[in-house]
Amino acid sequence: MNDQLVSMITQLVMEKMEKNTEGQAPEVDTTPTEQSTEPLIKFYDANANESTEIVESRTTSLEPLIKLYQHGAPQQAHIAPATFEQPLNVAVPIKPFQFEADTLTESVQAAKKHTPARIGVGRAGTRPKTKTWLKFRLDHAAAVDAVYGEVSEDLLQKLDVFQVTSKVTDKEEYITRPDLGRRLSDESKTLIQQKCKQQPKVQIILSNGLSASAIEENVQDVYLALQQSLSNLNIEIGTTFYIDKGRVALMDEIGELLQAEVIVYLIGERPGLVSAESMSAYLCYKPRIGTVEAERMVISNIHKGGIPPLEAGAYLGTVVQKILHYQASGVELVAKEG
Repeated sequence: MNDQLVSMITQLVMEKMEKNTEGQAPEVDTTPTEQSTEPLIKFYDANANESTEIVESRTTSLEPLIKLYQHGAPQQAHIAPATFEQPLNVAVPIKPFQFEADTLTESVQAAKKHTPARIGVGRAGTRPKTKTWLKFRLDHAAAVDAVYGEVSEDLLQKLDVFQVTSKVTDKEEYITRPDLGRRLSDESKTLIQQKCKQQPKVQIILSNGLSASAIEENVQDVYLALQQSLSNLNIEIGTTFYIDKGRVALMDEIGELLQAEVIVYLIGERPGLVSAESMSAYLCYKPRIGTVEAERMVISNIHKGGIPPLEAGAYLGTVVQKILHYQASGVELVAKEG
């Protein structure tokens, strides 16, 4: 479109707007079905001989262009007149926050009396209660400390035991390479052969295993009670020693070196979220390289919340006596007893 055509269109629009503002309201038919059309703008082609009329029509009706909807009929707000007798700010009573009442079944209540496991602890919304969550974090930290901790030299001196090591070099390797924890280092083999009594009736060995905390808390009571029990039964004891970062199957290699008849292995258990101080006692009759797990026996859960250490030590003496009597351990001992 050229400038002349734009100017003509603008003039026509201005004239139409002036007519509407002069108060000449268009007549509207009250019949909603009838519609009227009128041209809004006429376009002219300046290059054409005859004018070409291009009409845009608008449909006029009684229907509104935009309809607004709302839920329910509009209600008129009622504003109470302000008075000087009524205070502006009325204090709302504050209710203290309360957790939902714990509704535990009788079976859950009975189970809570017989286990320290986390059952029926409740929750706050979708999360554990603060006390439960903090206790969980505390137990988890204790389990980590038990795995990465070390047995103190003072305890080893009290027990009068010497120390040897497995082929493991550090804690990370101990966790990821159990096979290295089942073998003694070359230096340890030589030291054991030099210091230990050969072919003892009972050989006691100690190890931190996966929980140094278990050894710190329980081994002294268990070891002393076991010594007393075996002494009362007139059973010979070999030279006790301590293995750093040892596994259970390490007793097989020690059986080969010392030719012991029975080995009692006191070792720290894998810590859990209930107790990080639990210790186990593994027993085996003539363990040698290639011994299967069915030939071993274990007394586990030795700690203040499970089997009392002194009671465990005394009981181990009677188990050793039974192993020597039947010359068997594990599944074979059960079969012979039956």
